[in-house]
Amino acid sequence: MRTFLPRESEICLPDPEDAHSRRYSRRYRHKRGWVKNLWIAAGVLMLCFPLLPFVVPLGLLTSFISFALLDETA
Repeated sequence: MRTFLPRESEICLPDPEDAHSRRYSRRYRHKRGWVKNLWIAAGVLMLCFPLLPFVVPLGLLTSFISFALLDETA
């Protein structure tokens, strides 16, 4: 039975000159996995300590780290 999303082998790779072609690289998928785990850990911390002065800075810090990890210049 097929799922709603196509398999990776069925996705057409874009032209290498396109700006978003880096999203299909193995290195970027690895970074995306790190970001996913970071958000899961931050979410668990937010659930453990549901205090606004803790949740807001942690969310902002996690957003900053996520953007820094997935930055295309690195």
